[in-house]
Amino acid sequence: MTELSQTAPLNLLATCPKGIEGLLADELTALGAEPGKTTVAGVYFSADQATAYRVCLWSRLANRVILLLAREAMIETAEQVRDVVARIAWSQHLAPGKTLAVDFHGRSDHIRHTRFGAQTVKDGVVDALQLGGRERPNVDTKAPDLRIYAHLHRANLSLGIDLSGESLHRRGYRRDVGHAPLKENLAAALLVRAGWPERAKAGEPLIDPLCGAGTLLIEAALMAADQAPNLNRERFGFHGWAGHQDVVWSELKREAEARASIGRKRCKTELMGFDQSPAALTAAKSNAMRAGIPALITLHGQSLAQLTRPETLTAEQGLLITNPPYGERLGELPELVQLYAQLGEKAKALFPGWTLAMFTGNPDLGHRLGLRAHKQYALKNGALDAKLLLMEIGSVRPAPQQSGEPSEAGVAPQASSTAKPAVSENAQMFANRLAKNQKRLKKWLKQSGETCYRIYDADMPEYALAVDRYGDRVHVQEYAAPSSINPVQAQKRLFDALEVLPEALGVDPSKIYVKRRERQTGAAQYQKREASGERFEVQEGSARLWVNLRDYLDTGLFLDHRPVRRMLGEMASGKRFLNLFCYTATATVQAALGGASDSVSVDMSNTYLEWARDNFALNKLDPRLHRVVRDDCFRWLETANAQFDLIFMDPPTFSNSKKMRDTLDVQRDHPRLVELAMARLAPGGTLVFSNNQRRFKLDEALSERYAVEEITTRTFDPDFQRRTNLHHVFLLRHSS
Repeated sequence: MTELSQTAPLNLLATCPKGIEGLLADELTALGAEPGKTTVAGVYFSADQATAYRVCLWSRLANRVILLLAREAMIETAEQVRDVVARIAWSQHLAPGKTLAVDFHGRSDHIRHTRFGAQTVKDGVVDALQLGGRERPNVDTKAPDLRIYAHLHRANLSLGIDLSGESLHRRGYRRDVGHAPLKENLAAALLVRAGWPERAKAGEPLIDPLCGAGTLLIEAALMAADQAPNLNRERFGFHGWAGHQDVVWSELKREAEARASIGRKRCKTELMGFDQSPAALTAAKSNAMRAGIPALITLHGQSLAQLTRPETLTAEQGLLITNPPYGERLGELPELVQLYAQLGEKAKALFPGWTLAMFTGNPDLGHRLGLRAHKQYALKNGALDAKLLLMEIGSVRPAPQQSGEPSEAGVAPQASSTAKPAVSENAQMFANRLAKNQKRLKKWLKQSGETCYRIYDADMPEYALAVDRYGDRVHVQEYAAPSSINPVQAQKRLFDALEVLPEALGVDPSKIYVKRRERQTGAAQYQKREASGERFEVQEGSARLWVNLRDYLDTGLFLDHRPVRRMLGEMASGKRFLNLFCYTATATVQAALGGASDSVSVDMSNTYLEWARDNFALNKLDPRLHRVVRDDCFRWLETANAQFDLIFMDPPTFSNSKKMRDTLDVQRDHPRLVELAMARLAPGGTLVFSNNQRRFKLDEALSERYAVEEITTRTFDPDFQRRTNLHHVFLLRHSS
């Protein structure tokens, strides 16, 4: 069996987040270890037992410290793993009566599940102990005395003892984590990359303008105060290891406590955090208290827009470091584009001569800062690719002093909370177009009273967007760029547009909703993008309607069909009304308010039929007179017996929904659809047939059989008159 020498250096592995292996190797050297080969998310090293303990206590970057007991190649099967495990002298590591757990990572063709791998390793440990006359140990997966590490990758097996126990990034101070927090060792790595240890020694200040729960601030304070990051941890993995030397550990801990006590007293470094969230600041204060450094950090309840430079902060150099939100979902971008632009403006106005270190999972947003990164480091934040951008903040020319305004020596420059970030020439052209369109529609909006309308629809080729207003909210749809367009450039233009939209339209960035509109197939329009349930009421004529700008590709209200709905309301008095492919039944609401005697609305989507019922309830429509039916419209028309005086049919351009018997292509299938609908149309009645197929051509045979009138050009209000191919509308009646 493999035995552990009491005098030879230990073979060890320190694991870490991907991208900081080089930093970890440097840290290990500084702690007295001898780094060897670097691997992905880890560094092999050798050290004596005291140094291994020191790494557990002092490493700011490692996740775990593993005492390696075996490294074997050509290992594939469970039997081979078990044999390697059984050759280790486990009695030297697991004392009698102690519990164990196995953390197994990796797989092979024969070991495909980590649970099976862990069971195999555990069986090998039991074999070795029982062969030496020991009793079978108990397993405790939650709080074992000894945690065994096993890693199998490309037929290479590593086995060892986890000396750290719980991951070293869990310092113990962060119980209140706030929103999307950084792991503590990743925060420490960002600070090291930004040169904070050297800056702190030089007495430079540090500010986090979006501090959240304070992880960056606390890690920075621990460095500045020379406090071991895991000083407050009560238990490490080595405490349950049979080879543990408590005398060695106790001496190391006493030394660390003395250094921390001296360091906290000597630390004069200014560390400040700002955040607009009271909950985040409360969490930051509690975290700092548990970390033992509350007196070293000053927290301020200010939003980025309100950020000012404290007059006491006179340092010409310092570190501005932050981890702003990334915007993982498209809909989050409007606020973030503004946030990043504002961060750049505040940095330049308040902290000239400083360095800005920004960690982001969206480097494209980083470009909104208006600062050039002189260094970039690729890192991982969990599963997300991210970058640390380091930028030197150039000096800015002070604003001209007003006549009679006293100067105040020693007071730092302040940025107005209303300062506007500079925008690109193209973005300004886009903003000007929005203003022009808004002015053009002003008279019509005043006369009509409409609050939901289109402001912009790809007027400029560079900005392929549709911008719609719903009261005090704005819905932005980005048309997917063709393959010939550079996606990076398309993304930049989207960010340009989102940067100027709030001011151009006078809306809060939080009330701008962004989606990407691509060619849809099947029931794609019915598929949820999110599940916020965030809907609100709008007014269209006398109708009150629910819309949802966040959760679905469409909003529940097709704005281009507003004139058609208005016409249906005018035609519906005393009529029996049928709405086919009814969506959220907004047309039915208008017909019912226009005096329809009764109605039937047919669609396949439970979601939208429920939405239709809510629209009916909002307008106090009697459900006994106005019914919704879930069915395939083809099938319903084939089996229905009732007749209707007014029928509205607006089928999708294409659908291959599983709920349908066949696929639907409106160009191919409209003759059959129209024939089925006309069979349900009462003498003297009207079928209003609409669709959104841009190149649609009505079948000539229909014009020969029925009285057909195309009214497309009359069905666009001023907000849609720029693109009159968005839909086609026909009136069909039985020939007399």
